[in-house]
Amino acid sequence: MPTVSVIIVNYNGEKLLADCLGSLARQTYRDFEVIFVDNGSADASLARARELMPEARFLPLPENTGFAKGNNVGIAVARGKYLVLLNNDTEADPRFLEELVAAAEQNPRAGMVAPKILNFFDRTLIDSVGGLVMCPDGIAQGRGRGERDVGQYDGLGEVLMPSGCAALYRKDMLDEVGLFAEDFFAYCEDSDLGLRCLWAGWLTVAAPRAVVFHKYSASSSTYSPWKLRLVERNHYLLALRNFPPHMLAMMPVWSVYRYGLMAYALLSGKGKGQATGGGQGGALLEAFLRGHWEALRAGPHHLRHKAAKRRLSDEQFTQLLRNHRMPLRAMIFNA
Repeated sequence: MPTVSVIIVNYNGEKLLADCLGSLARQTYRDFEVIFVDNGSADASLARARELMPEARFLPLPENTGFAKGNNVGIAVARGKYLVLLNNDTEADPRFLEELVAAAEQNPRAGMVAPKILNFFDRTLIDSVGGLVMCPDGIAQGRGRGERDVGQYDGLGEVLMPSGCAALYRKDMLDEVGLFAEDFFAYCEDSDLGLRCLWAGWLTVAAPRAVVFHKYSASSSTYSPWKLRLVERNHYLLALRNFPPHMLAMMPVWSVYRYGLMAYALLSGKGKGQATGGGQGGALLEAFLRGHWEALRAGPHHLRHKAAKRRLSDEQFTQLLRNHRMPLRAMIFNA
């Protein structure tokens, strides 16, 4: 039985696989299996993956089931004590698995471990270190994204939750808490799972010496209308499933504030790339409205599916989020 099961969900990522699977072949830590879930790719991904890593376990799906269900399919057959999710658009440092496992072994109460994720093309640029930080309306972003990595976050200990791009999860924790919410499809599903694990009393620790390089949004898009729709829908569903009543009551206030910031960023061109629209203003507005409509329709269902395992009080959970909060202005505007 391997100690680690590495799960890679792929959709039309043939050109990305040499870097990803090649880096796993070079790991110093050898006690792992690779589970390759192909989400109905139309390219030659499956043949390429079998060529690069014939010893992996391959789970071809007939259609694109999304990031959430794709990972759940892989987790269902995983044999490892630890489950490591890895995007297909990444390249792992040779000591990536070694450092993740070491952090988990040193912290028995940690159900999640967050590595250091750097930009693949500029390896001094941070994608996230120590996982995600969360805005008060439930949208999360990688800690330090866009900053130069000079070791400023290497002393982190306990953090909020990892990014699903690259993360270690303890299998015992997932057996208790459950898996990804499949109707999220993609985006915010890692935040939802992380918050449910926190409610259940599990911790997340940072492993900054576990390094992975990420081709940000190479497997999807930087900020397409499709992505905007899913993010807008899913962050509301995440809040309904996890936020205490007093935080939910403040959601309309924070949402109106964020909409105002986004509108200013779009009209002025002063926001980050994802907030300026990239010339897709009309399509983004339509996606924005559609995401809200879908959230309204799905809201009652998700409100009935609040995190079941709750070992924290509302006050303890709220304080945890405050300790790792990101201001909305910092998410939308350049420094």
